[in-house]
Amino acid sequence: MRDYEHKAQYYESDQMGIIHHSNYIRWMEEARMDYLSLIKFPMEKIEAAGIVSPVASVDCKYKKPCRINEVICIHITVKEYNGVKLVLGYEMYEKETGELRAVGNSVHCFTNRDGQIVILKKEWPEFDMALRGSREEKGGAG
Repeated sequence: MRDYEHKAQYYESDQMGIIHHSNYIRWMEEARMDYLSLIKFPMEKIEAAGIVSPVASVDCKYKKPCRINEVICIHITVKEYNGVKLVLGYEMYEKETGELRAVGNSVHCFTNRDGQIVILKKEWPEFDMALRGSREEKGGAG
């Protein structure tokens, strides 16, 4: 699977001339949306099926600051998926140098619009298989 790329923008910077830390979390979410599209289940399709995927938790460790106009490659992996909980890992690299800039994780579940947990294996087996398949491509167990 290809890495997601984001070009750091001026408006994302702070007075120290580096990208503000809050933007890394946004980039992780952009990468998650890209990942879902790559496995043929874009968020629009998921929501049209009456399913939402809230963020249960997110963390990010900053290794080295990003600067304006740098292209950041975000490598996303499925770290855990059990049919209810999805844990994604993110590694953010500067494209030109390959320097690691940040690492993070996000944890998601799947619910219906009423907030009740959805077990994808039962409710939407094709989506469940796509998530399991992408995990296996990364070398992990489903």
